[in-house]
Amino acid sequence: MQIIPAIDLKDGYAVRLKQGDMQSAKIYDKNPLNLCAIFEDLGAEYLHIVDLDGAFLGRPKNRAIIERICRDCKLKIEVGGGIRNEDTIKGYLDMGITRVILGSIALQKLDFALAMAEKYPIVIGVDAKDGKVAINGWGDTQSILAQDFAREFLGSKIEAIICTDIARDGMLEGINISFTQAIAKASGVFTIASGGLSSLEDLQILKDNGIKAVIVGKAFYERKIDLQKAFQKFGNS
Repeated sequence: MQIIPAIDLKDGYAVRLKQGDMQSAKIYDKNPLNLCAIFEDLGAEYLHIVDLDGAFLGRPKNRAIIERICRDCKLKIEVGGGIRNEDTIKGYLDMGITRVILGSIALQKLDFALAMAEKYPIVIGVDAKDGKVAINGWGDTQSILAQDFAREFLGSKIEAIICTDIARDGMLEGINISFTQAIAKASGVFTIASGGLSSLEDLQILKDNGIKAVIVGKAFYERKIDLQKAFQKFGNS
């Protein structure tokens, strides 16, 4: 199983939110580089970074700290939040980012996202409230069902889909298994579960249900899960 620790950035700090609400932000480290070193030592292979400010603004806001992380960290890094054009994609990849996550722009300009996936290592974020896609930092819920959106990537060149049930995000209530399975089935693409992981037992449930990748956020920060044990028991690739 691919277990991917997450760093969400707000004003340059590592924070976690509840259900995408920026007002709920809790700071866990004012220097995210500290966390990168910890994740490396624990045995991580990938790191998931979200520029929260960028997601709301529609353009990168925490690029400087992301560049420092990329320079000083040995992990493979995927980054999302406010990426809306090819220049930004190229800028991140030139920086050393492994793959780029497209969310809002993928819904707004599907052809652009598909075209970028032909040229670059692209991951699509499918984030849903009550089953419908939410964009712009999860502040705007659209009419399209997440499952129908995911189906648009069937046969495409995207590397993966990260799917999040926003109601579970930051709540430590477990991953929405059926939602994740539905997205994987609709898209036919490697699917990474996100939102709600709370324990090693949750990882076993994911494995038992055929889900091969998951993002770990608040469960680590609130010490609900021992990442070293998780990597040892379930692997990290």
